[in-house]
Amino acid sequence: MSMDELLEYSIRTDVCGGLTRTDLDRDVILAGWVQKRRDHGGLIFLDMRDRSGLAQVVVDPSAPEAFALAEKIRPEYVLSVKGRVGERPAGTVNPALATGEIEVKATAIEILNTSKTPPFEIDDTLDVDENLRLRYRYLDLRRPSVLGNFVTRHKVAAAARTFLNSKGFLDVDTPILTKSTPEGARDFLVPSRVRAGHFYALPQSPQLFKQILMVAGIERYYQLARCFRDEDLRADRQPEYTQIDIEMSYATQENILAMVEDLMAAIFAAVDIEIKTPFPRLSHHEAAARYGTDKPDIRFELIIHDLTEVFASTEFKVFADTIAKGGIIRGLKVCPPEAFTRRDLDDLTQFAVGLGAKGLAWFVVEADGQVRSPIAKFLSESETKAMLAGLKAHADDVIFVVADMAQLVPNILGALRTELAIRLNLAAPRAFDFLWVTDFPLFKWNEEEKRLDSEHHPFTMPKVESLPLLDERPLEAVAQAYDLVLNGVELGSGTLRIHQRALQEKVLKMLGLDAEEMEEKFGFLLEALEYGAPPHGGVAFGLDRLVMLIQGRASIRDVIAFPKTQSATCLMTGAPDEVEPAQLRDLRIKPV
Repeated sequence: MSMDELLEYSIRTDVCGGLTRTDLDRDVILAGWVQKRRDHGGLIFLDMRDRSGLAQVVVDPSAPEAFALAEKIRPEYVLSVKGRVGERPAGTVNPALATGEIEVKATAIEILNTSKTPPFEIDDTLDVDENLRLRYRYLDLRRPSVLGNFVTRHKVAAAARTFLNSKGFLDVDTPILTKSTPEGARDFLVPSRVRAGHFYALPQSPQLFKQILMVAGIERYYQLARCFRDEDLRADRQPEYTQIDIEMSYATQENILAMVEDLMAAIFAAVDIEIKTPFPRLSHHEAAARYGTDKPDIRFELIIHDLTEVFASTEFKVFADTIAKGGIIRGLKVCPPEAFTRRDLDDLTQFAVGLGAKGLAWFVVEADGQVRSPIAKFLSESETKAMLAGLKAHADDVIFVVADMAQLVPNILGALRTELAIRLNLAAPRAFDFLWVTDFPLFKWNEEEKRLDSEHHPFTMPKVESLPLLDERPLEAVAQAYDLVLNGVELGSGTLRIHQRALQEKVLKMLGLDAEEMEEKFGFLLEALEYGAPPHGGVAFGLDRLVMLIQGRASIRDVIAFPKTQSATCLMTGAPDEVEPAQLRDLRIKPV
């Protein structure tokens, strides 16, 4: 939105942040908040702020009524100011301010509203407790840096809509009050007044509805969808959030990935960032093997290497026992800008132990090619040389090795890799490195319940070559599924969907649902699939996470207008709260 658009249907002629030398000698009307008031005796200076920025207003006794009011004005008063744009006197120009060459000499001032003294200054340079900021969120949102988050959010959402509209997608709303279906997290439930004992659920995603829209012939759907999950919170998770939700009929995985890359290029161009396409790809197996995670940050190297064969005949008991038990040995190397101290190495060892490792072997490569390590004496010369060769290690490199069960080692080294990048500042802060992770397993094993679970969701289409595996080796089946990762954050995920009832029933049965449960939970979908459902697939991205990454924020709360705390409460409104007994009686609910 341009500054001119802010003036349409407005009581002002100009915005504070839009005045320049080209406006000299113009009569203007500004409106906004008082950022600061400075009384210099015969002159009073007011820094006025609106969404566009700051303008300096000067008031002198030649306008007696305005001057008398200016003496009473305090920060965050809302004013309307009439005046003439003039040049700032020599020596008072502020080059750090877009309006730093001009000032407005006030001829009239109207106080539109007064303000109590705010609990904190509306100033980006001050460090204010987050709980206090969220308690007075309407004041926090006035700060330029916070406001900037929502300008970017608007641009991202508008760019997504514009792109998808141009590609033939239709914006369709799906229900907020819907049926509870198992999607991995707890549902937020809404009791029905007219059907006692029955409940709606707030949607965790529009998944089933967007599939049915494909059956209905919409062909290309999108929605900036509100989604809800009753789960424990963290920096990049909220109980309610917005996702860019997309579904396409008659599309292959390649079609969808190409469309998403073009969409991301359009979104980033809208905020003046150029990104490279096509995005690199790794299979789920490759990502886990090389980076120890299925959402790796590829802004830095630190590749994990398998060293199990290197130590296959070792006499070092820890490594030998691990291999004998069916475990694996993997390592990674880093070249720190300054040598790690023994305390650094001990800290990193404790970090690994905190993740479940039995220990962390480390090796410092010396200038002569020898290694320094508490366990160096237990390894043969050939083993040491093979390890250095396998990791392509050189002088001053530090090697970290973990030996344990196969399911544990990648997670430990993956987390260690991220920790090293943070400690050594390896990731470029304003780089945006996208990665597709593909070929996910169709299922994972639920050890606690001794059954299969879906890796993504139960509606994911297996790869054609994996269909024969469903009956005898289901854990080897590969899904037509893909995640988009940005700087180590899962930005979104998608799959091709099952579009035939028989296959969908088969997968649901493999997940432990009997015919009655299938009908109860998914009967409407199964029935729809019998009426000529086209092949289709889609993807969904977290809008909040995307804006968080673009803005370089550490918490998703910074880019949501009215977020919840980690205890899922709104400090401004006090939600969740108790309700009147009469409301509970209408719903036939009694608190326990």
